Amino acid sequence: MDCCVEEYISYMKNEKHKSENTLESYKRDVSQYINYLSGCGISGAEKATKSDVLSYLLDLKKRGRAASSISRMLTSVRSFYSYLISFNYSANDPTENLEAPHVEKKPPKVLTAEQVNRLLSAPDIKDVKGCRDKAMIELLYASGIRVSELINLRLCDVNLKARYIVCASSRSERIIPIGDRAAEAVSSYILWSRSILTGGKDEEMLFVNCSGGHISRQGFWKIIKGYGEKAGIDMEITPHTLRHSFAAHLLENGADLKSIQTMMGHADISSTQVYTAIIDSHIREVYQKAHPRA
Repeated sequence: MDCCVEEYISYMKNEKHKSENTLESYKRDVSQYINYLSGCGISGAEKATKSDVLSYLLDLKKRGRAASSISRMLTSVRSFYSYLISFNYSANDPTENLEAPHVEKKPPKVLTAEQVNRLLSAPDIKDVKGCRDKAMIELLYASGIRVSELINLRLCDVNLKARYIVCASSRSERIIPIGDRAAEAVSSYILWSRSILTGGKDEEMLFVNCSGGHISRQGFWKIIKGYGEKAGIDMEITPHTLRHSFAAHLLENGADLKSIQTMMGHADISSTQVYTAIIDSHIREVYQKAHPRA
């Protein structure tokens, strides 16, 4: 069955054009499911029954998994069975008609404008690494791109003169405008810091690590966390926090949802509409402070 999982992941990559993050998630979830079945004496996913799948979901709940994680795992397993049936590896789908646990969607956490300014001011631009970090954080907030898109930007994807970047994938290409502040930070990094980090090596990626190679997602997560602590921000900050803040602040300043959806690369407008809840909550908070007895 291990070879089946590899074939499934290859199919999802080459035929369905799923992102690397999605592929990693599917592979991890399906492998854990198969390992569970193996521990129960079931030699393959094609031999599992609906009762087995329900037992697996119950086991996840007993182990303290959040409803959102269980829902995601069921989606992964369901996708795997769809593949098995399509290629005649299995005749039945035990996930059919199974409902995922209800997941209460909470508005994403965002930084205030003041917190963003503190975060953007945290890197020491006189330091080679600090100059790079400043450029990355400025660009992330100015464009609202995903961290995977940020670390995979190439030099040729940036047009500082025209003030835009290009985010390309196997499915689409987005041209996203950036402001002067981000453009200046990226320009400073390219002209000074980057050449020192690469050691003169020919590297197509825009942002590089201290060894001149491709910077990782985990590496950038640590960078953001460190500067959040340095800026004295008392909430957990991830690269996605800046993406959410970008969208919420644009909406707060009058941008329309359709434009924000396009810039963020959301396939469905409902993903963008979640930011209206943040703005509504902020407006109520401001009103209550101004009218405490209302």
